[in-house]
Amino acid sequence: MTTTGLRPQPAPPAPPRTDAAGPPGDAPPPPVSTLRRILAHPRFMHHHRLVAAVLTANAALLAYGLAADWWRGPGAAEALGAAALANVALAVLVRQQYVINLLFWLATRAPTRWPLRIRWTLGKVYHFGGLHVGGALAGTAWYLGQLGALTAAGGRGPGGAGALVTGYATAGLLLAVVGTALPPVRSRRHDLFERTHRLGGWAALLLLWAQAGFLAGGPVALAASPQGWVLAVLTASIALPWLRLRRVPVVVERPSSHVALVHFDHGVTPFPGSSTAISRRPLWEWHSFANVPAPGRSGFRLTVSRAGDWTGRFIDDAPQRVWVKGISTAGVANVETLFRRVVYVATGSGIGPVLPHLLAEQVPARLVWVARRHRETFGDALVDEILAHQPDALLWDTARDGKPDMLRLAWQAYRQFDAEAVICISNRPLTWQVVRGMEERGVPAYGAIWDS
Repeated sequence: MTTTGLRPQPAPPAPPRTDAAGPPGDAPPPPVSTLRRILAHPRFMHHHRLVAAVLTANAALLAYGLAADWWRGPGAAEALGAAALANVALAVLVRQQYVINLLFWLATRAPTRWPLRIRWTLGKVYHFGGLHVGGALAGTAWYLGQLGALTAAGGRGPGGAGALVTGYATAGLLLAVVGTALPPVRSRRHDLFERTHRLGGWAALLLLWAQAGFLAGGPVALAASPQGWVLAVLTASIALPWLRLRRVPVVVERPSSHVALVHFDHGVTPFPGSSTAISRRPLWEWHSFANVPAPGRSGFRLTVSRAGDWTGRFIDDAPQRVWVKGISTAGVANVETLFRRVVYVATGSGIGPVLPHLLAEQVPARLVWVARRHRETFGDALVDEILAHQPDALLWDTARDGKPDMLRLAWQAYRQFDAEAVICISNRPLTWQVVRGMEERGVPAYGAIWDS
């Protein structure tokens, strides 16, 4: 276990730890309250609260519409369609790269003199995916209601048979998109989820244009209608990243068979804490990685670790060019500027999203990095670069010291560094262990929520 020093010397061999507890120090105290323990549970995280908020707002709209008799009579299909389109617009736009960056920019404008409780909540901005999920679920439900109203009219209502046929085709696609996005399906069949979302979403958008044209009475009337303007905005939002699609050269460095460091220098230097999506087959699959720009140098790096078939092929058969699209998008660790001092907890290649913040040194930080043989896996150059900026970092070698108690390590670093928040970049179980454990004890904590 390396704790300090710019160029630490290898420690003599030591037997693996068996207590899996971490270094000596205070253990985390009990949770501050039962309510805090409940609120810190993953089922009640802000992502799910936003889903519930969107669905509750739509339920209130449904109740108000029933009282006002909106959902009956000849105007029912139009009213239901408007509610569906509004929710679909929310689902699409909140995932737009420029919108995501705007949300992060707004949330991180709060000065550190504001009360910690407010900054703690603002730091949950990366849970915005709950708006996407809530909008998609509500939009699909409203759309099925509109389809029911059109079906009840038997093709004699607005739009005629054309609106009915395109409606059923669109409903099938929306149900497929929602169905493959359910967590059990998405986790086991992620490629299917991604392709259905992309190709099914595009097809559904085209069908929505066609149905809107039938319902409006033609393209001229549609162009002058609110529905036409909303569809135009959604189309531009979806197309915009693809208008920036390009194939760029890369230099791939492999310090070990587990990791590839991918170097880009094609005229783009992203901001620290952003991510870039890359692909070898742009219509089929994309993978996002944290950008690692170096202060004062053009270009950036990505850290790709072996974590599946795609990353394994990438490391073993390194490409000379990859596809990129859109713009760099803000990630979870950007919330660091809301706090005076932060602790970063990373495992393995989780150092990738952390490294740009350590290099930028915008906020005083302390690093806890748990990995297997850091230098053998990631290379001397990368480890030395990290220690040059974090001489007091705790580097825990699992090959020598065994698996640590991650919560205990995070708590000790938080106390010793007098930090205000903890940011954890790891796999799902360890991230939730640290984030939930710290928040149960009244400490703002942040980590990926795997909502995309």
